[in-house]
Amino acid sequence: MIKKNYAAGIIIGILLATVSITPAKAQQTTTSAPPVYRATSTRINDLIHTKLDVRFDYAKQYLYGKEWVTIKPHFYPTDSLRLDAKGMDIKNLSLVQNGKNVPLKYTYDSLTLAIKLDKTYSNNEKYTIYIDYTSKPNQLKVKGSAAINDAKGLYFINPLGTEKDKPTQIWTQGETESSSAWFPTIDRTEQKTTDEISMTVPAKYVTLSNGRLAAQKLNADGTRTDTWKMELPHSPYLFMMAVGDFKIYKDKWRDKEVSYYLEPKYAPYAKEIFGQTPELIDFYSKTLGIDYPWNKYSQIVVRDYVSGAMENTTATLHGEYVQLTHRELLDAYYDQGRSTIAHELFHQWFGDYVTAESWSNLTVNESFADFSEMLWAEHKYGQDEADAHSYSAMLSYLRDPDNKTKNLVRFYYDDKEDMFDAVTYNKGGRILNMLRNYLGKDAFYKGLNIYLKTNAFKAGEAQQLRLALEEASGRDLNWFFNQWYYGAGNPELKITYKWDEGTKTQTVYLQQLQKGQTFTLPMAVDIYVNGKKERHLVWMRRAADTLTFKTTSKPDLVNVDGDKVLLAEKSDNKTLSEYVYQYFNAPLYLDRFEAIDAALAVQNDKEAQRVLIAALKDKYYGLRIKAIKGLNMANDDVRNAAQSILTSLAQTDDNTLVRAAALNILAKLKVPGNMPLFKQALNSESYAVQGAALIGIVALDPAQGFTLAKNYEKDTRGALTAAIIHVYATNGSADQWPFVYDAFDKADIQTKVTLVREFAGMIVRVNNSAYAQQGIAQVKDMGVKYKSLATAISGLLQSLKAPLTQHNDTASVQAIDEAVKELGNK
Repeated sequence: MIKKNYAAGIIIGILLATVSITPAKAQQTTTSAPPVYRATSTRINDLIHTKLDVRFDYAKQYLYGKEWVTIKPHFYPTDSLRLDAKGMDIKNLSLVQNGKNVPLKYTYDSLTLAIKLDKTYSNNEKYTIYIDYTSKPNQLKVKGSAAINDAKGLYFINPLGTEKDKPTQIWTQGETESSSAWFPTIDRTEQKTTDEISMTVPAKYVTLSNGRLAAQKLNADGTRTDTWKMELPHSPYLFMMAVGDFKIYKDKWRDKEVSYYLEPKYAPYAKEIFGQTPELIDFYSKTLGIDYPWNKYSQIVVRDYVSGAMENTTATLHGEYVQLTHRELLDAYYDQGRSTIAHELFHQWFGDYVTAESWSNLTVNESFADFSEMLWAEHKYGQDEADAHSYSAMLSYLRDPDNKTKNLVRFYYDDKEDMFDAVTYNKGGRILNMLRNYLGKDAFYKGLNIYLKTNAFKAGEAQQLRLALEEASGRDLNWFFNQWYYGAGNPELKITYKWDEGTKTQTVYLQQLQKGQTFTLPMAVDIYVNGKKERHLVWMRRAADTLTFKTTSKPDLVNVDGDKVLLAEKSDNKTLSEYVYQYFNAPLYLDRFEAIDAALAVQNDKEAQRVLIAALKDKYYGLRIKAIKGLNMANDDVRNAAQSILTSLAQTDDNTLVRAAALNILAKLKVPGNMPLFKQALNSESYAVQGAALIGIVALDPAQGFTLAKNYEKDTRGALTAAIIHVYATNGSADQWPFVYDAFDKADIQTKVTLVREFAGMIVRVNNSAYAQQGIAQVKDMGVKYKSLATAISGLLQSLKAPLTQHNDTASVQAIDEAVKELGNK
């Protein structure tokens, strides 16, 4: 599972910046009782095989199911069975005996079936239960989490076809324990079962499920029955079904089918969206020393998905944000969908092949998948992309102080959904990167191979991972796991320096300032003297440590954490001249990032300017963008040195986001001579470049920009849509509201977050109470559907009350009060 927006913290961060609410406040939760100890479920019975025969009532949004589930006692003899079955009508529950269904006694409390078996079974005896049932997901009252915003298991999308421009689809979401909303099962991660699922659907639709499509049968009533068979065991939460009008693009890895299911209008872009998948499978297979373990790999994109993506065994389900056109893909770099594809595929090993034995140990699923995003970036796009991705993930973890109170492996929590957070994902991924750095890549990957082979088709936990890595490396890792897996927080590292010319001694003072545990930190310290680097491997074992190094002369730079892998908040007391040296000589993304940061803070300094001008041509596009966005163009020296470079970047940089950033900063100068540049950029295929060009034209000639905005309404996405909405929010009227509202209504959640500030401005500008209330409802729905945004959305809506009051729009002010009240209950 990947959290919504594949970096959910970024969504919240953008929105919070918009409404000036601190992240800590936005993340606060109130609990009425302390968390309880979450023991691993006692295994009384084990699933062996699950056979389902289902059909759908689109009008009622029901599933009519027949199930044959084969089970045996885990160890001790038992005469009873408990199955999870949420919100169902149970019509028949019987034991299959000699080809006949023998009714069994049971009780049902709407969540679980307590079944009395016909006798006491031992663990070498298996039995099959038959259940005839109806699943009614929309009548089920369950809650989701920050990662998964709903938990009813089965979803009917536009079932009657009444919503314009939205396909009719059915799909499922099993994690955490929602598969039991559409078929009775033992809905626990440690359970493993083979399965066979037969779906009877309108013949015009395509189906997808786990495993292979074993049979298709056309029926006389215009339906078709598809039978999918999964012949290797996997956990119930990884079961999936999808039904709808999809086009299938067939690819392959070696002799295995790789396929991509998309809405027909996106089918031409299937290879552009998912085409790296075979290469990814090959890379992960070789890295882990275990070939992709399943018989096929499919990816499907659905509407209105309740999370980011889900790693169902052999059949990953994606939210629609990965479904992009060629022009959108021009602006979609690694963090915009491609990292999600990498994340979900890695789960086929870590999560599906070996599954977390409980939600307390979710780290062995999600931390690995998070880590894999960096791993693929490193292989495919280079070290800078990997380091940028990793650093962004670390910042998302650090954004919320509450994260520092949580262990990575947690046996105490309020709800299992709480485990899907930045500790499990972002922090866990960074911990694995530190572990890889400490052990070395070969030993690390050998340890992963041992872990996977030892626990194949079973459940695993962090202690088993530790033992596997110890076996591979020969090193004790209790100290590492105790502080990082079973402890909370992170180092807050203060670094200061002293040079003694008389003794030619460089002293480095390290202090851990955090409350709580003191971390043991192995790290590299790189010392640069006269253009040469000397590496020292050191350990920090106390809250305060002093390191001394003899050198021939004063170092040009002392670079603590030379590999830039520590999960830490660092206060590094370097001088500007040292940061300048670091930019031009230290090799890594974070080396250059830190130097650019230091230079941006003192742009009057000539050496700082030298760094910034060089950074405009940095080899990594993210740092070029950072430098562009940070330039103080009111400084004559900066502007004079940068302007021609920015013009060149706007025209020729091979990265569309760099070109757009350069255009945006040039637009702020309002130099009439740049008008031809902006008009030329309007011819770009990139929506980001076009959007920035439109902003530049509006800055110089609002009337011309307004006319151009109207011309681009018919073919607009992403940044161009945002630019048009900006134009209308600044210069438009109620006449433009239908376009603005429709664009916002159709946008996915990431796009809505980027547009919401301008959209809110338009709510005020239209000076039309009906339109304003329409917009307020749209903004409110973001917070209702995505609970982690509720506080920030409330703040944004309340900021609209004053201008609406000035318009005497009491009805809209009342609508805001009602919306804020509703959001407060989320």
